[in-house]
Amino acid sequence: MTGHHQTSEFKSKSGVKRIYAALLYSMHGFRTAWRNEHAFRQELMLVVPGIVVALLLPVPALHKLALIAVLVLVLIVELLNSAVEAVVDRISLERHPLSKNAKDLGSAAVFLSLALAAVTWAVIVLPVFLK
Repeated sequence: MTGHHQTSEFKSKSGVKRIYAALLYSMHGFRTAWRNEHAFRQELMLVVPGIVVALLLPVPALHKLALIAVLVLVLIVELLNSAVEAVVDRISLERHPLSKNAKDLGSAAVFLSLALAAVTWAVIVLPVFLK
């Protein structure tokens, strides 16, 4: 080796072009998730009204932020899970223990993010209504 590392032809540019390209890739990712990922659509249907509710609740700003953050975290983890699933399926559609492990681990991550969201909402919102 000559000390040079190979870079992907897909490696992004620098500066403003890089930021613009990253924004485009993100928009493509959101569109792909919306079109192809049923779980993402379901979660988004909970997250959007959840954000509105969080903003309207009579709780401190930091609580509002926590309520919104855990909802956005669910979407982030779902997107990463979908990415893992896409890569696994790209490699092979045949059943394999490692493929199953990868998909199960992604599913477990989504479950944990949902559990965290549920507990966070319960801890912050229940006292508002139990006064």
